[in-house]
Amino acid sequence: MRFLVHTYGCQMNVRDSEAVAALLVAAGHEEVASEDAADLVLINSCTVRQKAEEKAIGKAGNLLAAGKVVGLMGCAVKRLGADVFTRLPKLHFAVGPRRFGLIPKIVADARYPTLELGDDEVPEGLDAHPDTRRAGTFARVQSYVTVLLGCDNRCSYCIVPDVRGHEYSRPAKEVIEEVRCLAARGVKEVCLLGQSVLRYGIRNKAWETAGGEPFPRLLRALQEIDGLERIRFTSAHPKGCTDELLAAYRDCPKVCRHLHLPVQSGSDRILAEMGRHYTRAEYLDAVRQLRAFDPEFAVTTDVIVGYPGETEADFEATRSLMEEAGFDNAFVFKYSPRPGTRSAALPDDVPTAEKERRNQVLLADQEIRGQRRNDALVGTVREVMVEGPSKRNKARLSGRDSGNRIVVWDAPDGARPEIGSTVRVRIDAAHPQILVGTRVA
Repeated sequence: MRFLVHTYGCQMNVRDSEAVAALLVAAGHEEVASEDAADLVLINSCTVRQKAEEKAIGKAGNLLAAGKVVGLMGCAVKRLGADVFTRLPKLHFAVGPRRFGLIPKIVADARYPTLELGDDEVPEGLDAHPDTRRAGTFARVQSYVTVLLGCDNRCSYCIVPDVRGHEYSRPAKEVIEEVRCLAARGVKEVCLLGQSVLRYGIRNKAWETAGGEPFPRLLRALQEIDGLERIRFTSAHPKGCTDELLAAYRDCPKVCRHLHLPVQSGSDRILAEMGRHYTRAEYLDAVRQLRAFDPEFAVTTDVIVGYPGETEADFEATRSLMEEAGFDNAFVFKYSPRPGTRSAALPDDVPTAEKERRNQVLLADQEIRGQRRNDALVGTVREVMVEGPSKRNKARLSGRDSGNRIVVWDAPDGARPEIGSTVRVRIDAAHPQILVGTRVA
């Protein structure tokens, strides 16, 4: 059977889609590039925001109307449960985020309609079949690797614990073997994924023997893999910014000098309401520690505006924290309630227009801040991994430095370095979210 996978949502969904594609190919099916050529279309759904869920459901409905065999997988399935067949009466099968390993059997048996939600503990397919068949996520040299599933943080606004389940850390030896196989196939950079990745190995045992904090220990083990050049990870929580993590950053040159550290609010009152379990001062202290050993260390973040009860003073506290932290980039979201979360029971009392205003203020602030951070890099030479032609100017090449900053440059004499190679680029000009330079020897 010829199949196509559509993916909505986060990097973890991208990785899950790759894994299920690998499983289907291993079962003898053929992956194709267009809906017209596909006999089966899989849709990997997101439900973190209502709009993302609606896009996935809408796409499934359109494909079913066109007569396709359609399977829905991912977080929206877990949230909707059996109601997914009320929304999509002709849907052939629906599979929760920890049950995608069952999809090849469901397809082989043509057992329609089928619903597989699974429990919150044991993943089906992920550990039994580490996805080493794929050669990488981007241009075959960069790859996502899931190390931690689920989340136990229970932030008041977040539906992830309900749909992704309790935290489950993959055994370290399995992660190391997967990364070793990927490196042997030419992958130069891996990005370790977890909803709160620094909690790796906290809830269930990841290492067979004792020996330090689990996640920093994993970074040190991956540092030793031949052929692997860069290690990234996302997303983090300030409570995980320990002395051992900082030591791993210092001691492991392959670990990139970038951390995505969602803050969500700069108001201690709102942080407490959200259940984030840190204060403004503790968050800023984590940022200071990261920058203490490397002033160029890139810190990016997520922020929510318009959380229930957020006053102008709370908003200004967020604004001032962002300035004090000096973020390299920030993703700003307008609060919207998700069914079943604690905050959904609160009055959504910040008007839509005010949410939009606060959103735009923070984005404008970040443009200025990003420009300032990048201006400080003009004249420096960056080690950049080549990703391919620039999206905006095909005459230029594009890549990222260790801080995950986008760097573009003209290829000298028309030369095109191999994708995945590392080149040195002197920065000649800066913009808020991009650096422009010249390749040097």
